Parts: sequence; structure tokens; C-alpha cells
Amino acid sequence: MNYLDVNILENKVITNIDHDSEQMTFTCDDGKKYMMYHRQDCCESVSIEDIVGDINDLLNTPILKAEEVTSDENPSNTDKSEDYQESFTWTYYKFATIKGYVDIRWYGESNGYYSESVDFVEI
Repeated sequence: MNYLDVNILENKVITNIDHDSEQMTFTCDDGKKYMMYHRQDCCESVSIEDIVGDINDLLNTPILKAEEVTSDENPSNTDKSEDYQESFTWTYYKFATIKGYVDIRWYGESNGYYSESVDFVEI
């Protein structure tokens, strides 16, 4: 499977977004579909922690910005405590259209030997 950079969505028009806590699928007006997910392994967990903004602002208008930012520091507005975290990664997907901004925040944790990253692929 070819892993892509999320900025491939820039200038595309998303017509549908399906999601749950484990994955998010984007359907574009050119017929292409992309998915964010994490293939779970033994001692890890990666899921969508929060969506800031109105996800509908990403629909039916060109994506002006699509970027991924990662951090190994807990944001101030979370209930996660570093005292109980062996290893963790926050992955933020930042999108913008003329309608507004949407940030999708993923949280990954593991025992330190497994991936905590989010995969972005064409399906």
C-alpha cells in the first residue's frame, strides 16, 4: 500500500466524509477515495480524539490547506497524564477551505515499540 502525504487533498473537492473513532474516509469529486486509519497491532492504540470545527466546511469546496503536524507533548486541553503514558504521539490534520478551518486530532499510545502514527492512503 502506498502511503501518501495528506497535502494531496489540496485543491481537491471533497464530496463526502465518513468517519468513526478509528478511521476517516474522504470521497472526492474526481472519484478518488482516501482513508486515514491505523492498522492496530498488539500493544498500541491510535484513534481520533477530537475534531475541532465543522467537518461539513470541508465539503463541496476546494481544500486550500491540508497538512499533518505531530507532537509528543500533551495539549493543555486533554485529560491524558504523562505519568501514565509510556509512549504517545498526537497527530493533527489541519484543513482549510473558504468556509472555515477543521483540525482532526488523533492520539496514539503504545509501550514504545509499536507505531503510533496515522496512515493516509488512496483506496
